[in-house]
Amino acid sequence: MQGEASDFISHFSIIRDPRMDRTQRHPLNTIVFTAICAVIAGAEHWTEVAQFAKDKQTWFSEYVDFPNGIPSHDTYGRFFALLSPREFDKGFLSWVRSIHKKTQGEVIALDGKTARRSHDRKNAKEALHLVHAWASENHMLLGQVETDTKSNEITAIPKLLKMLDLKGSIVTIDAMGCQKTIAKEITEQGGDYVFSLKGNQETIHEEVKLYWQDETLKQEADHYETVEKDHGRIEKRGYWITSDTEWMDAKPEWAKLKSIGMVESERTIGEESRVEQRCYLTSLDANAKEFARAVRGHWGVENGLHYVLDISFREDECRVRQRHAAQNFALLRRLALNLLKRDKAAKLGVKTRRLRAGWSHEYLERILFR
Repeated sequence: MQGEASDFISHFSIIRDPRMDRTQRHPLNTIVFTAICAVIAGAEHWTEVAQFAKDKQTWFSEYVDFPNGIPSHDTYGRFFALLSPREFDKGFLSWVRSIHKKTQGEVIALDGKTARRSHDRKNAKEALHLVHAWASENHMLLGQVETDTKSNEITAIPKLLKMLDLKGSIVTIDAMGCQKTIAKEITEQGGDYVFSLKGNQETIHEEVKLYWQDETLKQEADHYETVEKDHGRIEKRGYWITSDTEWMDAKPEWAKLKSIGMVESERTIGEESRVEQRCYLTSLDANAKEFARAVRGHWGVENGLHYVLDISFREDECRVRQRHAAQNFALLRRLALNLLKRDKAAKLGVKTRRLRAGWSHEYLERILFR
């Protein structure tokens, strides 16, 4: 187990320590490793992190050193407030790349989330907004980039794409990221894209929308349907996709654009039904089943990542906000979630897995080092 622990900890040893030499009473590896474990086990602020380290000192001593005892909650707070999120990201990305088993046609969903209580009005600091890259089938966060507000996702997405290996992957982005430059970046890296269309690309959105209103053209397109029933709710989804795109004046402006798609969702609860349509641009061939897999993979980021962060990690209630601390604590949560999601054997929810990691050293070691 010592070897596996050293391998895991080594990914975070590349982080540049933000402290001056005279303030380094506690090794960087000790602070980072104990914080990761504490957040896995349910810690939600620095006081809980420090208490977890104190209660588990004997176990921790098998893996890291405590030359000056257990770091205080203030020490954790100061360290993560000073630590550059870019440095912490380096360690995170190093670890992700070492364990992520990429598959051909992997769906990578890019989507943003705001940590609502991370704002600091006193210092005119907006709430933290992060754009995530989520491997839908593997249920793993591959990377994240901070942006000031949701409206600035357009500038954050290219930075995030440069951090990823896109070859052979399908990148899905909602309407905010439906941009020609982003399509070019994805295809130049060997990936495909599926972009949702809305008002930000008003002209082409209206053209594609009108296309799918023609029932004859709709019948000629490749088609796939799904039906889901759950607790009195019935949801029917139809997926249409066609490579008939030569009529589009803007086609040459979109890198490797091959097809346009449409999804029609009909949700029925009791006597009430609601129908919704969404239009898409994609570099995929006109295969409705593959198109459906990509679209559904993108929707999965809400349940697989955002919902879990809010419900199981209570992210929206977290008030950690000093300097870089909010972003670094957010990464601790996401790192913990990645580790917990890797345990395919346990038929437990994320919240229960966190509790079990706090109760059982054996289970925590399985989460960390398997």
